[in-house]
Amino acid sequence: MKGKDGNVLNIGLPKGSLQDSTLHLFRKAGFTITVGSRSYVPMIDDPELSGLLIRAQEMARYVQDGILDVGLTGRDWVLEQNAKVKEVCTLLYARGGLRPVRWVVAVPEDSPIKSVKDLNGKRVATELVQYTKRYLKEMGVEAQVEFSWGATEVKAPRLADAIVELTETGSSLRANKLRVVDTILESTTVLIANRESWKDPWKRRKIENISLLLQGALRAEEKVGLKMNVGRDDLDRILKVLPALQNPTISTLSEAGWFSLEVIVDEKTVRELIPLLKTEGASGIVEYPLNKVIP
Repeated sequence: MKGKDGNVLNIGLPKGSLQDSTLHLFRKAGFTITVGSRSYVPMIDDPELSGLLIRAQEMARYVQDGILDVGLTGRDWVLEQNAKVKEVCTLLYARGGLRPVRWVVAVPEDSPIKSVKDLNGKRVATELVQYTKRYLKEMGVEAQVEFSWGATEVKAPRLADAIVELTETGSSLRANKLRVVDTILESTTVLIANRESWKDPWKRRKIENISLLLQGALRAEEKVGLKMNVGRDDLDRILKVLPALQNPTISTLSEAGWFSLEVIVDEKTVRELIPLLKTEGASGIVEYPLNKVIP
């Protein structure tokens, strides 16, 4: 199906560890995406979008070559492939939460390797081969870097002296009795575009709109809205304790001397904030979730 003007944007969505969090983000941004259990062609409720599920590791190449106009992947895979693409925006989310991920050099707990310099002449296993080679070269280290097809954590020390592995919390490394030597790359999800597609006015506008909505949805992930009623005598006191994304919206109620306040706050502060607001005189407090926050 094509858009009303015949325009279609080909978008790549990451299959695998980022898939569920990406579909959730698009849903909050206003797009309903349906994926069949064995299908690589998702259904999107926007006739101007045609989607494909692609492994994040391959996304940058397909966007660079123009097979896809736009895609979501990790910055680490863009760097790994040294892809020539337009980075539209950073989207700070990963499989486990709203934080960057790290590629780290890890060795067995009892390894004599203490720094990256100690990898000279050693064997290193990783999925991030090309970036690791470039990094070690910049550090003046000559090591044998081998591609790992998976289960990289178990390869040291019998199959490799060290590994370069992706981690969010470090729990898997610790479970395999590995010690982090250094972080060589910190990565986030990025929205990337084909450079020629970015020059096309319609495609660029469509990509920028998607970027705006995704960033708004992500900005709303850890925030909530609060509404409350406040008497005139309590207003100044409550405004002093009320954190807000911007200045609170204050509306006059029909009952004389009363106001309605509406603010956006960090969700993690709400459990302490609501009792404090109640103590300071607020009433009719309502907390509600947000889909998008556009500054």
